[in-house]
Amino acid sequence: MELAITTLEGKSAGKITLSDGIFGLEPRADLLQRMVRWQLAKRQQGTHDVKNRSEISRTTKKMYKQKGTGGARHGAMSAPQFRGGGRAFGPTPRSHAHDLPKQVRALALKHALSSKAKSNAIVVVDDAVAGEPKTKALKAQFDKLGFGNVLIIGGAEINRNFSLASRNLPHVDVLPVQGINVYDILRREKLVLTKAAVEALEARFQ
Repeated sequence: MELAITTLEGKSAGKITLSDGIFGLEPRADLLQRMVRWQLAKRQQGTHDVKNRSEISRTTKKMYKQKGTGGARHGAMSAPQFRGGGRAFGPTPRSHAHDLPKQVRALALKHALSSKAKSNAIVVVDDAVAGEPKTKALKAQFDKLGFGNVLIIGGAEINRNFSLASRNLPHVDVLPVQGINVYDILRREKLVLTKAAVEALEARFQ
């Protein structure tokens, strides 16, 4: 697959050939769904908690005598059936993460990249660099290129001025190539890769 390379100023900067083994697969929705579910589950804090019967600070004195009242037998007021009592079977802190094989995660990333390539939503730029950290100037460049809802993947390090200028733009995410992931690729309409990012991805999957 061959794509034209552009600059942030909208000028042509040559062409690049993308590997069919990474960008030319037939996307599988089941793989993408598994990967997104794995990512979202892994990032859940899991700090939800309620007080159970043993954690309620109430008297443990028996409410009334065991026999002779005609009513049910009860002990402490901290029992779940009473107002102010502990919660029965409530949530407790836990990890929501589950296992997903490394090979499946790698394959899902390839399918996410291929899905963008298939829908002509991949743009390759020569570099993601800004001369000064000015959001207004960068937004003007993005508007000219049609970058409204976009994920930009740079090289191993993101240019500081570019990062500062882009972080206040809505619907624009900027990540180094090490941080590329399926969820962020799918949640944005366009995927912008620098030449360095393409080279790093091809080296990673060789």
